[in-house]
Amino acid sequence: MSGPSFVADPPQSPAVNAAFEADVASDGYVNNLTRVWGWRPDVLNSFQAVRADLLAESGLSAREVAVMVAATAAARGDAYCALAWGSRLAELSDEATAAGVLRGVDSGLSEREAVLAGWSRQVVHDPNATTRADVDRLRAAGLTDREIFEATTWIAFRLAFSTINDALGARPDTQLAEKAPRSVREAVTAGRPA
Repeated sequence: MSGPSFVADPPQSPAVNAAFEADVASDGYVNNLTRVWGWRPDVLNSFQAVRADLLAESGLSAREVAVMVAATAAARGDAYCALAWGSRLAELSDEATAAGVLRGVDSGLSEREAVLAGWSRQVVHDPNATTRADVDRLRAAGLTDREIFEATTWIAFRLAFSTINDALGARPDTQLAEKAPRSVREAVTAGRPA
């Protein structure tokens, strides 16, 4: 595979340039996934806004969100998000915990975080196989029904995002991989290489 994805860079426009400039301002480079989403920056902005709206009034912590995305990305085999969110989880916890979640090992997590990681994997693998008992485990760990809805919606949003990136061949950015902690990089064994 050559290039950052299977699709060409979108033609320049004010919206595309704004998306690229935002990446450079925050990360120092244009992300490969932004090049893919640049074909519809309006959809990217809407998608980012709805995800932000979901979490704006949620009881889910930043660390819980990172646990869910890392578990979701790893279960999905999405190297891009696994590197990004594994690194984020390492910042919010430690490298060993983040690498463990990426490998499906939840030691180092609170009970609530561990059930969210397990729920994330279950939703990825077979959402039709969930049961009332699975939801009751989430409740027993202290999640409200609203938080269970928010967590499940967040997982589904992340799956949609990853599916688009993966299907269109968005490679993890070299800079992202280089910046990731070594243990996180080593735990990411599926998906496209940087």
